[in-house]
Amino acid sequence: MSGRTSASAVERVIREMFADAGVRGWLHVAEMRNPSAQVVVDPDEPVPMGSVYKVPLMVAFCRLVDEGLLDPQRRLSLEPANRVPGPTGISVLTDTVTASLRDLVVLMMSISDNSAADAVLRSVGPAVVDEVCRDLGLPDTSIHGGAAATFAQLVTETGAESLAAAMARISDNDAAAPAGVYDPVSKASTTPADMGRLLREIWSDRAASPERCAFMRDVMRHQPWQHRLGAGFPHDDVRVFGKTGSFGSMRHEAGVVEFPDGSTYTAVVFTQAARADRRLPRADAVIGAAARTAVEELRGSEGI
Repeated sequence: MSGRTSASAVERVIREMFADAGVRGWLHVAEMRNPSAQVVVDPDEPVPMGSVYKVPLMVAFCRLVDEGLLDPQRRLSLEPANRVPGPTGISVLTDTVTASLRDLVVLMMSISDNSAADAVLRSVGPAVVDEVCRDLGLPDTSIHGGAAATFAQLVTETGAESLAAAMARISDNDAAAPAGVYDPVSKASTTPADMGRLLREIWSDRAASPERCAFMRDVMRHQPWQHRLGAGFPHDDVRVFGKTGSFGSMRHEAGVVEFPDGSTYTAVVFTQAARADRRLPRADAVIGAAARTAVEELRGSEGI
């Protein structure tokens, strides 16, 4: 198309961006109304998805609410002894917390609260989430019990005495990660193409009822993190909806970018860094930069 580079050329540019940031990258960016208009980098390769698993979990929750099988206002009490480790939200609190299932979904999606997500997953059931993924045409997505199961598997794979010790081991740049740690077969995993498809189902009101899809879009609008996908679109009139995911050296985001003219794009970028440092600003920023490059290619002469 006039004003646009070839698909192979923009893919090459994005691969070079990933390499320059010290990461291996996977990408799927597509126009919402015309998904065949897309920019991709290895979009069908399964990878561990970290907290991105909370997106299909949210969809499964909404479907059960639509079917009258879950009450979104049902209140759960989360005791300190039964919480899943995490850096945010209920996971770092000391006392018993009581909240509705609906509000736990908001916490797991907005600030990626692991304990909130685990409570929602126990109410929904892992098998239901996987069934929803099959129904929505996501053949390469399986959540394998979510964060709690992934953490337990990690402790086993590293032979560590605790999750903290296991995380320290895979964060050691002087030692190779034990075999299996980043194997998607044993972890919550997906592909960029699957997540792009799921986001399109949410935005087109096909993932659940229109009311529930509107709830999901609103929840994804409230994610506060702007250092990944949001960093590529730092404009007040461009709306970015997203869900980050992190696991060891992997940093991801799956989201949607909406422009003032109404044009909308699904943007899924997964990465794995060559180093295991907890803070790698360039590895975070390239997620937004790569997505922006892909969106600019699709917008052609319109730019951003």
